[in-house]
Amino acid sequence: MARINLLDTRTTSFGDLIGNGRIYRVPPFQRDYSWSEENWEDLWQDILLLYTNPDSSHYMGAIVLQSSSDSDKEFTIIDGQQRLATLSIVAIAAIEKIQKLVEREAQKEANQERQEILKRTYLSDRDPRSLRYSSKILLNENNNDFYQSNLINLRKPLNIRSLSKSNQLLWEAFQYFSNHLEELSDVVQSGEKLAGFLTDTVAQRLLFIQINVEDELNAYTVFETLNARGIELSSTDLLKNYLFSLFQGPDDLQEAQRQWRKIINTVQMERFPDFLRYYLSLKQIRIRRERLFKIVRESVKEGQQAFELLDQLENYSSLFIALSNSNDEFWRDTPENRSYIRELELFRVKQAYPTLFAAYERFSPESFTRLLKLVCVLSFRYTVVSSLNPNDLETLYNRVAISITNGEITNPKQVFDNLRSVYVSDEKLLQDFSLLSVSTKGQKKKLVRYILCKLEADASNVEVNEDSFSIEHILPESPSSDWRQNFTDTQIEEMVYCIGNLTLLEPHLNRQVGNEIYPVKREVYQQSVYRLTQNILAEAWTPNTLATRQKFLAQRAVHIWKSDFSL
Repeated sequence: MARINLLDTRTTSFGDLIGNGRIYRVPPFQRDYSWSEENWEDLWQDILLLYTNPDSSHYMGAIVLQSSSDSDKEFTIIDGQQRLATLSIVAIAAIEKIQKLVEREAQKEANQERQEILKRTYLSDRDPRSLRYSSKILLNENNNDFYQSNLINLRKPLNIRSLSKSNQLLWEAFQYFSNHLEELSDVVQSGEKLAGFLTDTVAQRLLFIQINVEDELNAYTVFETLNARGIELSSTDLLKNYLFSLFQGPDDLQEAQRQWRKIINTVQMERFPDFLRYYLSLKQIRIRRERLFKIVRESVKEGQQAFELLDQLENYSSLFIALSNSNDEFWRDTPENRSYIRELELFRVKQAYPTLFAAYERFSPESFTRLLKLVCVLSFRYTVVSSLNPNDLETLYNRVAISITNGEITNPKQVFDNLRSVYVSDEKLLQDFSLLSVSTKGQKKKLVRYILCKLEADASNVEVNEDSFSIEHILPESPSSDWRQNFTDTQIEEMVYCIGNLTLLEPHLNRQVGNEIYPVKREVYQQSVYRLTQNILAEAWTPNTLATRQKFLAQRAVHIWKSDFSL
C-alpha cells in the first residue's frame, strides 16, 4: 500500500470541528442523507449515556476530510457526512426547544441571546465583512436546499409527503430528536440546561479521529482501513465523485449523472462493486474488490475516458442483473436461456460472469446458449456434486474472458478446452454422486427438486414441473421403531437426505404414506405417475438397497450433466 501523506490526524470533538470557523462541504454527488431510526436510536442512547455519566466520552469513529486548494477554511467531507449532518440536527432540535421557551416568554432576553450564540456556534456563522450568515455544513445537491431552508430556519415543510426520501429522513431525524429531548423534562424547561446539554454533552464528549487528506487517492486508501459507525461513504460513492470531477461543462456532467443513475438503478448500489469487478475482469487478471478505485483512477484520467467507462457499464448492467434472475425480461425471447440461468441461480455461480459478459458481446446467440449450458454442467459437477472450491474457478474464467475479449477464443468448444482442467471426470462424478446428500430444508430444497426433475425427465422422457410433486423420503425423516430394525441411528442421520433415499410423489400420495413402513409405501409408489418412483421395487429398504439405487441414479447423472464437448 502506498504511503499516505496525511495533513493532520488527531482526536477532535463535534464542537471543535464545527466551532472553528470552517465550512464543511459534502461533495455535490455524494450519497443522499440515509440514516434512519435505528441509527438515530444508537446515537441518542450514546448521548444519554454521556449525559448521565458526566466524566465519560464516546468515540464516534473516524472522519475523513479533504482540504480545499483555495481556502484553509473549507473542507470536503470524504467520510462522515451522515454523522455530522445528524449531530447538527441534534443541535437544531435543542435550539428549537430554546425558541419554544422564548415564545412562552420564559427568560425571553437571555434565551434569545443563548439561541443566537448556539446558532452561530453550531449552525451558521456571520461573516464580519458582509454580515451575512453562512452555513457551517453544506449537504449534497439533493439535500442542501431543504437543510438550509427548513431545518436551520426551523420551518416545517408544507407537504412532507412531497419531499424526496432523503429529505423526509432529514425531517424525521429532527422530529425524532425533538421528541426525545421532550423526555428530558428537567432539561427542556431551562434554556441554560439546554445550552449545557448541547455544549457540554453533545459538542464536547462525542469524539472523532479527524483525518485530513490531500486528494482522492489518499482518501480512498484511508477509507479502505476504516470501519466507522453507521451508513458511511462507500467505494462506489468515491468512484462516482472521481468520475464526475473529470467533466468540465454542465452538459457533460448532466449526461454523466443520467448515465450513472441508470446504472445504479439497474444494478443497485450494494451490488455495484461486484459488477465493476466483473467488468474490469474483461481486461485484467485477479481484480480485487479493494483495488477497484485505484484501477479506474489509473486508467481513466479525463472526461472522454470517463464517458467510455460509463457507456460500457451501462451496456453490461442489464446483463449483470439478468444473469442472476431467470425471470428477467432480458431472457424473454430465449426460454432455453431462462432454464440455464435458473440453474446458475440454484448453484450460486458468479465466477463465470466475466466469461459470460465477454461471450454475450462476441458470440452468436446460439453459441452463447451453448456456453450457458457448459457453465451449468461444469458447475454442477464441480461445485454441487464434488463440492470443490468455486473460488478456484475464478482465475480460469477470468483468463477465458480476457481471451474472448481479445479475439483469441471465438466459440464454446475453445472455452471448454481452456476449462478442461476443472471439468470433473465421469469417474469422479459417479463416485461423488453415489454419496451425494442434500438437505430438503430451506434453500437446498429447490436444489433437490431440480435434481429429481432432471433424473425423472431422463427416465421417462417427460418434462416435470418442479412444483407438481412432493419430495418423498423413503426412509422417513422421523422414522418409527419398525425402520430401526434395518437402520442404526447413525445410518438414519447419514442417509435420510441421500439422493437415493428421495423420490418424487404426488402430494396426496405423500400424505397417505407419511411415516408408514416400507411395504406399505412400496405399494403406494406403484400408483405414482413418476417412473423413478414406480421403479422402487426392492423387497426391503436397507442401507444396501438405498446405496444401490443411488449408484443407479449416479449413472444417469453422468450422462445428464455432460458437456457436449467432452466426447
